[in-house]
Amino acid sequence: MKKILLIFIGFLIMSCDDYLDIVPDKTQELSLLFERKEAAYTALVTCYSYMPQNDGIYSTYVLASDELTTPFAKDTPAIELMKGEQNADNPIMGYWSGYSALGRGQESLFKGIRACNTLIQNIDKVLDMTTEEKLNWKSEAIFLKAYYHFLLLIHYGPIPIVDVNLPISSSVDDVKVRRELVDDVFQYIFNTVDLSIDGLIERNLTTNSFGRIDKVIAKSFKSRVSIYYASPMFNGNTEIFSSFTNENGEHYFNQIYDETKWNLAAEYTSEAIQACLDNGLSLYEYNGQPAAYDYTSYSNSNFIQKLYDLRYLITDKWNSELIWGNSKPVGSNDEWWNLQAGALMKDPSASRVEAAWQWVAPTMRMAELYYTKNGLPIDEDIQFNFNNRYSTTYVGSNQMEEAQRGQQTAILNLNREPRFYSNIGFDRGFYRGWGELWRLRMKKGESHGRIANSSDYLTTGYSLKKIVHPDSEGDSYGKLVDYPWPLIRLAELYLSYAEALNEISGPSQEVFDAINKVRARAGIPMIDEIWSNPTFAKTPGKHTSKDGLREIIQQERMIELAFEGHRYYDLRRWLKAHEYFNTPVFGWSVDESERDSYYQKILVGQRTFLKERDYLHPIKTTELTRNSNLIQNPNW
Repeated sequence: MKKILLIFIGFLIMSCDDYLDIVPDKTQELSLLFERKEAAYTALVTCYSYMPQNDGIYSTYVLASDELTTPFAKDTPAIELMKGEQNADNPIMGYWSGYSALGRGQESLFKGIRACNTLIQNIDKVLDMTTEEKLNWKSEAIFLKAYYHFLLLIHYGPIPIVDVNLPISSSVDDVKVRRELVDDVFQYIFNTVDLSIDGLIERNLTTNSFGRIDKVIAKSFKSRVSIYYASPMFNGNTEIFSSFTNENGEHYFNQIYDETKWNLAAEYTSEAIQACLDNGLSLYEYNGQPAAYDYTSYSNSNFIQKLYDLRYLITDKWNSELIWGNSKPVGSNDEWWNLQAGALMKDPSASRVEAAWQWVAPTMRMAELYYTKNGLPIDEDIQFNFNNRYSTTYVGSNQMEEAQRGQQTAILNLNREPRFYSNIGFDRGFYRGWGELWRLRMKKGESHGRIANSSDYLTTGYSLKKIVHPDSEGDSYGKLVDYPWPLIRLAELYLSYAEALNEISGPSQEVFDAINKVRARAGIPMIDEIWSNPTFAKTPGKHTSKDGLREIIQQERMIELAFEGHRYYDLRRWLKAHEYFNTPVFGWSVDESERDSYYQKILVGQRTFLKERDYLHPIKTTELTRNSNLIQNPNW
């Protein structure tokens, strides 16, 4: 059996013209599709094929936020969305109606739901499958149906629930479905995931099953759903959606905050963590030998080990921390568009650099987000020279694993935590790529800086290491080291558990322990130790209040899960998106060749996010025309 997530097969059941495509057609073809196991497998593959491709550079929400930017000439749909270019007549990256994009695009997730319903309703007809196999495949489709409802929910808020495909005899009025209350959609998702769990296998560990849904994935996803359910955007949201009601005057978003939803989140997340541990999952640690070039007579082996732990936790295939991953199709020629190519730096000595685009760049905001080496925010660490962070200084002998000794770089780039150095490259820092160690020179005209007027350049002067495998070579697309995109990993669950517990009853040792698991792997001091120390922390004791600890947990999450596609959604569910996304984007002055001119903070772009409008995506205008029962999202 081929890997189900590594095969892309076009949807064989043609869509009909009725709204949401929920009425089955081609009845004769359906009967043939579910006559034998081999044909039915195509239907299962089709259910998976609607999963959004997170590493497709022109179809990914990883670029939707203030984390990453590109040169103007290279704007992707997600960047355009964040610049305020969204509109209801032709929505950018819309999951409701689907969209076209270079590389792959995305079909409507309602079509994906319909494909799942088709399998669920017909799999029992297959003659050459065991009862156990039928139940397992059906359960996978049931889970995917819940997953697609969830993706629609977090983009559009209230959505129609499509639990079954309507019969072909359905009237026009029958298919004109209505949007359901947000809490009802959440409850439907919870119930549907629960329905799937009993029929799933415990854990898919065979090569030909990687990425297929199992109990551990389902329980972990249920944790994520519960965190959103309890979060401010969906829990008592009177700030934005107080006037968003249906035709009966009912609020689509509940208007009364319910703290018990955090209890549910803690319960589901605890169950998910235990399921992971019972099945051998653990926070990733690199077990190989770091490359010889990373060791010298003065190397700090613990620091180097942390860099490897952090760099490979994403790019090491199907590792111990990955709960659920999504891969590209096998045997296709589509690998050229994956996100790794956009971030991979060019090798100045290579004759070809077709798969190293060098134009997906972290913003200065992200460079400033990471902690100091003491595990504190840069504006909270007494020992960090925050006020002069944009000034330059020489790299000292005690910083030679961070940057090039004797060279000058920004104070901002020194004395930072290991995640900063494993995730972000900077002028006079190091870069492990193309199977080599590079000493970066990133001013204009230098080996890794902007050359002439090329549109392939890092707009901010920072490079993205995190999603690039150190052995990927960009002279051809076939030399990019492939790996599954992380959809859920164990670190997320620990941080979600800490968030839920803090919202229930405030700081406790159990909350600290959950965060500290992630911090220990990151190589920084424990939260309760460093925040209690007045020698380092400007506001010692901040972690002892619920509000203070909430800020700490949120920053920990934004750092640990950076560049994985979480930030756009987390800041929205926290109702902080309008504070972060409606702001300028800054970087270094990369068109300058002299040090003093290069190290000037300049405006390199803009993000636009309107509080009253952009927390929800618009439903395409033609959908409203076709279905008079639909109500458009506010201010669209």
